[in-house]
Amino acid sequence: MSFLWTSEDLVAGMGGRPLGPMPEGISGISIDSRSLEPGDAFFAIKGEAMDGHDFATAAIKAGAGVLVVAEGKLPSLGRLTAPMIVVQDVLAALEKLGLAARARSNAKIIAVTGSAGKTTTKEALRHVLSAVGKVHASAQSFNNHWGVPLTLARMPVDCDYAVFEIGMNHPDEIRPLAKMVRPHVAIVTLIAAAHLGFFRNLDEIARAKAEIFEGLEPDGAVLLNRDDPRWKLLDKMARAAGVEHIYGFGENARATFKLLECALHADHSIITAKIGGQEITTRVGAPGRHMVQNVLAVLGAAHLVGADIARVATALADLSAERGRGKRHVLRHPKGPITLIDESYNANPASMSAAMALLNATPVSGEGRRIAVLGDMLELGEHSAKLHAALADLIAGTETRTVFLAGPEMRALADTLPDEIETEYRAGAEDLKLVLLSALKPGDVVMIKSSKGIGFSKLVDALLSKFPAVATTAKQA
Repeated sequence: MSFLWTSEDLVAGMGGRPLGPMPEGISGISIDSRSLEPGDAFFAIKGEAMDGHDFATAAIKAGAGVLVVAEGKLPSLGRLTAPMIVVQDVLAALEKLGLAARARSNAKIIAVTGSAGKTTTKEALRHVLSAVGKVHASAQSFNNHWGVPLTLARMPVDCDYAVFEIGMNHPDEIRPLAKMVRPHVAIVTLIAAAHLGFFRNLDEIARAKAEIFEGLEPDGAVLLNRDDPRWKLLDKMARAAGVEHIYGFGENARATFKLLECALHADHSIITAKIGGQEITTRVGAPGRHMVQNVLAVLGAAHLVGADIARVATALADLSAERGRGKRHVLRHPKGPITLIDESYNANPASMSAAMALLNATPVSGEGRRIAVLGDMLELGEHSAKLHAALADLIAGTETRTVFLAGPEMRALADTLPDEIETEYRAGAEDLKLVLLSALKPGDVVMIKSSKGIGFSKLVDALLSKFPAVATTAKQA
């Protein structure tokens, strides 16, 4: 059996102290006893809300091969007889192990940051690079101070490519993570008004994202959105960080990885792009102009790490979106199908615009309507009311004439929408649920979009429960 880590390397990587008879090795790393697989090492991380040491017994019952625990917590663990590795600080030990994983790896490493599209781009890279080699990528949106070292520590020694998502809410959060990951290619997808409550303006957000350049490997490359108004600022900051290889992707005439033609369809796109001096025409299985932009970054990064672009481009045909990020369902209504577009994971002004464009491009059937179900965009600070109200012009410019809103911040949009747009506003997702469920008709296309904290995923679950999905489309949004 091949192990992710031998016990000897695990102990050495963390600088820990083994207690009890160690297993030969461990098959995985877990910080959650509920999802732990037998043979995993359980890292008892102390978070803001919970302490992993309280779940040590549950981890043993789930089959943990070894527990990684803090020296100061040993007395409280009582009579536990499982093998343990004792460290001063469990999160710091995970970081050390992540650094050890990076040091032993020969994989080509790609890191992705940006205000929108990080996870979508990361998952697209995982998908297409799997066609040409063994890929390791972060689970879900594991992009913060514990998610990045956890993803590093989980990196198999024999993978060919590894893709990391790096996020932030404040300045100085990306820098240490990028220096752990040490990417060969760093992508900045887009600068937009996300987390604007913690920054004075978009330039400050761009500077925070630019921290990723400081972790770049010597002779590494940066990929920037050439259509982004902050291109010049990011380019300047990359040069200031000593980066010599800076490339752009987009429609701009000076983009290195350039979109030449694009045909947008309801459930896919056909694009022609210039990648590495050659023209490539391919189908992108997930629809939306924003997805096309992400795919240009994917193709550029794949080229820069030396992947077979023909095989990578072919793999794009099967690309599909994740739950909460545009995944489509065809719902079974007694009198005919309803199309559901699940965008419930996150929201900011840029992703709202992309989601509304996606809804607008999706055809209704019969007497169906395009329905936008929108919840608060969080972390916009003093700009929140203005940015929510500004969505009225965005919506008015589409064919959507039915809007359901919930959340305290969405009150500003409800007060601004013109009379010709049928609007229902409620205080929260739970209050909106029954109204929405009773309003849907066969032929409707409904798009649900909000920041994760608003809980609009419950609306998605409620719709799937009342109108079970006929099928999840093969070519999802």
